[in-house]
Amino acid sequence: MEEQQRIRLTATVRGTVQGVGFRYYTHKQAVRLGLTGIASNQADGSVLVIAEGEDCAVRELASWLSSRATPGRVDDVDTSYGEPTGELQDFSTG
Repeated sequence: MEEQQRIRLTATVRGTVQGVGFRYYTHKQAVRLGLTGIASNQADGSVLVIAEGEDCAVRELASWLSSRATPGRVDDVDTSYGEPTGELQDFSTG
């Protein structure tokens, strides 16, 4: 079986995403998908999500972030993809 390319997702999620369990459920999804990274509240009320792992798993998380399955209300998700850095060893909520 061929190994998939690893990528890095940086996503800013806006809407009602703080105080509703958004980071907890993002963590749960990321761990299920075998990703490393972080989900952290930002001062402007958004949540920053950084995730690294296999291409298909990272893209599945990105799709989930903008789905109706998330807690709260997501109004907008800005996503970008790049090369993984390997700096994070697990997935945390910061």
